Formats: sequence, C-alpha cells, structure tokens
Amino acid sequence: MAVGVFDSGIGGLTVLDALQKRLPDVAFVYFGDNAHSPYGVRTHDDIFNLTTAAVERLWAEGCDLVILACNTASAAALKRMQETWVPPNKRVLGVFVPLIEALTERQWGDNSPPREVAVKHVALFATPATVASRAFQRELAYRAIGVDVEAQPCAGVVDAIEQGDEILAEALVRSHVESLKRRMPHPEAAVLGCTHYPLMAKAFQDALGPQVKVYSQANLVAESLADYLKRRPEFVGSGIESKFLTTGDATYVSSKSTQFLRRRISFEAA
Repeated sequence: MAVGVFDSGIGGLTVLDALQKRLPDVAFVYFGDNAHSPYGVRTHDDIFNLTTAAVERLWAEGCDLVILACNTASAAALKRMQETWVPPNKRVLGVFVPLIEALTERQWGDNSPPREVAVKHVALFATPATVASRAFQRELAYRAIGVDVEAQPCAGVVDAIEQGDEILAEALVRSHVESLKRRMPHPEAAVLGCTHYPLMAKAFQDALGPQVKVYSQANLVAESLADYLKRRPEFVGSGIESKFLTTGDATYVSSKSTQFLRRRISFEAA
C-alpha cells in the first residue's frame, strides 16, 4: 500500500520525512519535478498542467491518494483539480488546511462557522504564485475572523535551496523578513507557506525574533494524513514499494537531498 507525495523539487521531503515517522507501515512514493522547479514564478495554467502530469505518474505507481507537498501547487491548482479533474476513486489533498486548522486551534475536519482567534497578526512567507493566489487568506477566512495577514513573496529562496546554496538562501530569508516587517512590524505568528522553507526554519526564526511563533507544515500534515487514513483506509493504494522519482538529474537531486536532510536519499529518473 503506497501514498504519493508530490513537490516541484526537494522541499516536499520535509513533509515526507514527517509522514514516514508518523506512518512507518505505509510505503510512500515521492515525485520531485526538479526539471521544472521552481513553480512559484509560473502561470496557474502551467502549474496545473505540470501538477496533473505528476499526479498521473504517481497513480501509475499505485498511489490512489496523493499529497501535494507543494504550497504553490496546492494554492494554484488543487481546487481546480478537485472540481474538474480528479476521478471519484482517487484523492488529491493539499497542505494548507492542516496548517490553518493549527493556526486557528481547530480540530481536524471542524467545519463550524468562522470565529475569533487569539492570533490577530500573521506573516505569510510563500512563493510569488502562492501569494498571488490568495489561497491561504481564502482558507483562513473560512475558519477565522479578524485576522490580519501580511504576505511576503519570497523570490529566489527555492532556487537557492534547490541549488544547495545555504548562504544565499539565508541571506534572502533575512531580506524578505526585513521587507515584511516594514509593513507589519510586530507579527504574532509566521507561516512558512512553502515546503522548502522548513529547511531554512532557523533563519526565519532568527530574523523574526523569539517572540514570533513560526508555523511549518510537516508534522501537521503528517497528523492530518494519519487521521484521514484512519477514516478512509480504502485510499491507501495498491503500490507496495517506497521510492524517490525525479524529472531532473537523479544523481544531482540525490546529492542535494542527502545534503539537506542529512540522510542518504537515492532518486531514480521518473
């Protein structure tokens, strides 16, 4: 039984790592579309087409359920996919909702009307496409009222991470945090709205200061998936083997993934 995990590159490995720890008996097939990364500067139609192609590849691996461990794809393509493209016997889920449920202190699947929450000033760090989609704000509005969200498009950070340039990535993080704080000097919480960004979590926290609670997605998504599979076990597919697939150079992607996760990761060509 296997579940698919998709990202535009290596950032989704942060989610996969948490999923494997939370669900050790489930096989996971990871698909990184490194040849077309980053998605954050692409059009919505382009993101939709690339994401659907990747999901179809994961279905071919026996993954009836696919997690879009990519905020850009979740923001720009998921709603359209669910409404017009995903067949009844498959499921494609995103990474926004578990994060927002944690931010608003709601239980998984709580569909009650929006209400006041403790956190009023939220900084969102995401790719330009995610920020432009306003998907985070839309999902938040379903669950909370009176929350001010200041979004910062973090151009260049994903590129630096994918290229293995941690020094450049840290410098870009500091620059983007400074830019946001000019508009929102005192955020109470910060959302890392890209699955690449947990690899730079310390840089974000250092730049924001210890008084800001930083939310990242990996453990929240893992807990949400465990709950989902408990309720819908039929969506654990027919695949039985864990593997890592990439549209990019498998040797290069394996090396960079190993560097960032600090454990051996071996990709094969998709």
